[in-house]
Amino acid sequence: MLKKVHVSQIQLGMFIHRLEGDWLDHPFWKTRFVLKTERDLQKLRESVIKEVWIDPALGLDVDPEPAVAEVAAPPPEPKTPDATAVAEPAEPLPLDRPTAELDSELGKASAIVRRAKQQVAQLFVLAKEGDAPAPDVARTLAGEVAESVMRHPSALVSLSRLKAQEDYVYLHSLAVSAMMVALARQMGMDEERCRLAGLAGLLHNVGMAMVPAEIIKKKGKLSDEETFVVRAHPVQGYEMLKSSGDYPKEILEACLHHHERWDGAGYPFGLEEEAIPLFARMCAICDAYDAITSNRSYRSGWDPGESIAQMASWTGQFDPEILNTFVRSMGIYPTGSLVRLQSQKLAVVVDQNPNSQTTPVVKVFYSLRSQMHIPPERVDLGHPTCRDRIVSREPAAEWSKLGLDSLWAGGDGRRR
Repeated sequence: MLKKVHVSQIQLGMFIHRLEGDWLDHPFWKTRFVLKTERDLQKLRESVIKEVWIDPALGLDVDPEPAVAEVAAPPPEPKTPDATAVAEPAEPLPLDRPTAELDSELGKASAIVRRAKQQVAQLFVLAKEGDAPAPDVARTLAGEVAESVMRHPSALVSLSRLKAQEDYVYLHSLAVSAMMVALARQMGMDEERCRLAGLAGLLHNVGMAMVPAEIIKKKGKLSDEETFVVRAHPVQGYEMLKSSGDYPKEILEACLHHHERWDGAGYPFGLEEEAIPLFARMCAICDAYDAITSNRSYRSGWDPGESIAQMASWTGQFDPEILNTFVRSMGIYPTGSLVRLQSQKLAVVVDQNPNSQTTPVVKVFYSLRSQMHIPPERVDLGHPTCRDRIVSREPAAEWSKLGLDSLWAGGDGRRR
C-alpha cells in the first residue's frame, strides 16, 4: 500500500515511488528509488517538493500518523521532462514485466494484425450498409489484442504503426485498440476493464464508414460541407452501435465523445473536463497519437517522440493526467523513435525498459562517423554494463532512406 507523506517524515532507507509537483521542480531525474544518502535526503528537503509517495513494501515505513494518507494507487505523474535530459540509474522496480519475449510476441502479433485487417474491414463494410458490427466478432478480436498487449505491450503497438495507406482506416482502429489496452493497464485497470478499453478503441471510429472515401483521401483542405460530413461520424457510429443493444455504455461513450476536448472546444457536444466520459478521454489521446504518427496520402507521419512532445504542447486538447499516463505507457522515446547515441551512432527504439523511461532497448544500425550502415545490434541502454546513452532524438524524415520500419518492427517479413 502506497503512502503519501510530508518530506519532513522522509528517512534514509525509504523507497520513493513518486515525487509530488511539477517534474521541473524535482531534485532528481529518477522518480522511483531507495533514498540512500544524506546528500539526496538534504536535496529533497531543500527542494520545493513538500510531499512524496513511498512504498513501505520496498523500503522503510513511517510511524502511523493521522496526516498520512494511505491509498491504493498514486495520482498521475507530473509533466514529462525534456526527453534529452539524462536520467540517473533507477533502482529495480516491482513493475509488471512482459510475460513474453518481444521477438516471440512479434510473430503472434503479426498474425493478429493480418486477421484483424480482414475482420475490421468486414466490420466497416457492414457499418457502411447501416449494420452494427457483430458484437461477438468485435469482442473476440479485442480480446486477442488485449492478450497480446498483456504479454508484451510493445509488439502489437509497434506493428500496428506499419500501415499501407489503403489500410489506414482499418489498422488505425487496431492501433488505437492496442494503445487503449496499454493505457488502461498503465492506469491500473483490471483485466476486464483493459479488454473493454480495447473494444472501445476498436470501435471508436466505426462511424467513419459512412464518410465517402474521396473525403477521407482528400489531400487539400476540406470544405465546410466536407467538414460537416466528417464531424457527423461520432454520432453516426454511436447510433449504429446503440441500435444493436449489445454494447456497454463505455463503448458507446468512446464512440460518441472521442473528439471532445478537455477545454470544451471539441465536438459533437462541446463537453469539457470530467464531463467527458473516461474511455472517451483515453480514446481521444490514442486516436490523435496514431493519426499524427501514421503516413497518409496527403502527409508523412511524425516521429513518435516528436508526436508526444507536440501533443503535450496542445493546451486544452487532452485530459492532462491521462496524457501523462499515456506518455508513461508509450515511453519518452516511444517504439519507432530514431535516436542519436553518445557513441555517435543512430539507433531505433524497439522496446521499453520497465525501470527507466530514458533507457529503452534500441537497435543500433548506422555510424555517423563513417556515414555507413553497421550490422544491426540490439542494445539495452538500461543494462548496468551499458555505457552508451541517448543524447538526442533525430528527425526520422531526414533519414527515411535508411528503412527504419523494418529495423524496429522485426523485418520486412512482418509487413502487411
